[in-house]
Amino acid sequence: MSFVGKIAALFFACIAYVVLKLVGWKRGTVLANAKHVAGAVSLDAGLSGTLNYDTLLWNLTRHASELLFCFGSFKKLPHDFSAYPCCVDGWTFDIAEGSAPVLEKMRAGGIFLTAHYGNYEAMGPWLCRLGIPLVASYIPVKPKWLNNILERKIRAVDGRSYSVDAKTPRDFLRILNDGKLFCLLSDQDSRIPSALPGTFLGRPVNINPLPDFLLKHRPKTPVFICWMEEVCDVRVLHAIEVERVQDPCSAPSLQLSVVNTQFNKWLEQRIHENPNLWYGFTHRRFYSQSTTIYK
Repeated sequence: MSFVGKIAALFFACIAYVVLKLVGWKRGTVLANAKHVAGAVSLDAGLSGTLNYDTLLWNLTRHASELLFCFGSFKKLPHDFSAYPCCVDGWTFDIAEGSAPVLEKMRAGGIFLTAHYGNYEAMGPWLCRLGIPLVASYIPVKPKWLNNILERKIRAVDGRSYSVDAKTPRDFLRILNDGKLFCLLSDQDSRIPSALPGTFLGRPVNINPLPDFLLKHRPKTPVFICWMEEVCDVRVLHAIEVERVQDPCSAPSLQLSVVNTQFNKWLEQRIHENPNLWYGFTHRRFYSQSTTIYK
């Protein structure tokens, strides 16, 4: 990432922020979500630890600019865990304490859950550089030329694309059978008939049933949660494995409620730490259970 790239990223972020703020992009959705979960997350104009539309929007445009202009830095990161911390293009990259053994286990495949939290896209190339066989399912975007850029330039490392358009249960099971690490952004509202009931930030939600399905058919598959912490110019990769403690007398499918519960608790903790880094506030996260809040 050259000095010119940093300037371009900052310029793009500033322009995008001003434009989106002027048009009030997703402001109504953010405020509706904030009001809906007011008991768990506070909305305030300036206090730290509270949700603020302007701060959320700036974080989002900043991370989008890094995606466009600074992603090459993550594709240069070392393979060996012993090489961290390291400095690349003016940023310091490190692996959180206790995360290296988990990342080592992720090299053998499994299910990787994460959220639209912080610069979540940047974890993709980082994990690939660590020798983790990442496969992430993305819905193709339009126009086609933009999707081609994302597939070939953004979501590809060392000539290998980690993006796939998986559509059927067989596609997902094949990914696990091939020893890949399947990534799922698990913080969005699920609107399909087989969605699972759950709670999030103290409110009822519909949960994506895909992890439930995969673990039902591949019960020994390990499940991981990853996120990236940012402190100034330092980037720290965190990884944990979800513990699935099951009563021997219970049905195997009950393991899934434990996985979903742990993921939601993890994300709630991240949101309490900094709600302005969870971009799920720009989505209609509670629509399936509470349709009227977005009118």
